[in-house]
Amino acid sequence: MSNQFHVESFLDNDSETFTYVVSDPTTRKAVVIDPVLDFEYSAGRVHTTSAEAIAKYIDEAKLNVEWVLETHAHADHLSAAPFFKAKYNASIGIGKHITKVQKTFKALFNLEKEFLPNGAQFDRLFDEGDELNVGSLTFKIMHVPGHTPADIAYLLNNQCVFVGDTMFMPDVGTARCDFPGGDAATLYDSIQRILALPKDTIIYVCHDYPTELRTHECAVTVAEQREFNIHVKAGNSKADFIEMRESRDATLSMPRLILPSIQVNVRAGSLPPPETNEVRYLKIPINQL
Repeated sequence: MSNQFHVESFLDNDSETFTYVVSDPTTRKAVVIDPVLDFEYSAGRVHTTSAEAIAKYIDEAKLNVEWVLETHAHADHLSAAPFFKAKYNASIGIGKHITKVQKTFKALFNLEKEFLPNGAQFDRLFDEGDELNVGSLTFKIMHVPGHTPADIAYLLNNQCVFVGDTMFMPDVGTARCDFPGGDAATLYDSIQRILALPKDTIIYVCHDYPTELRTHECAVTVAEQREFNIHVKAGNSKADFIEMRESRDATLSMPRLILPSIQVNVRAGSLPPPETNEVRYLKIPINQL
């Protein structure tokens, strides 16, 4: 926490995802990071209860949301970015390598020909080293692939970093790498970049999967990750990490919401266009994952 900015976290219990509202107390300009759209899989219904709770906080704090920032195209929840774009006229940003993810999943889902894998669904595609200024907030973009080819982290005022799914709390470890375009060696290198930040830098994680010994937590220091992260603490070699990660990933089931999530999130959170009967459909490819 800093007097230059304020970070408010919101936990979506269903997907165990943290959404962050980061604001400049002086100008009241703000960004929303990784928002969640509620989805009832069994009924095929979406709703904005979680997003509305965040909006209530934003409105009560009299914040002006300028951006919705995505760390990557999530595979475990649908994005609520369009809700905040519509309500606050916010822009939506993501890493420029989202085009690789879009190309892969356009083919998998056989998406309509009008869907172009060029990133145009987003308002800005961030590249490594880019900076985004929102009031006194300066977000520096770090391209941290491995979980997917397109993951980015947002380094805020050189004091804290929002790392998406690259790594979790120390007792949970790191992200899986078995999605299309994922790679354990690449993830290890990306995490080492994060761990090379000053030791008092705060890491904000996108998900937490706590043991029975603790409740959900969202923040940890670089120093704590270096010392305690079960997958990448000091002394754990790259070769050992790759062997561990690939062996572990081979035992994991696909995330419950990966099929609905990805085909929405590559569209910047927009639902597929309605068909001739004015109904929108999500596709379930059979025996493809």
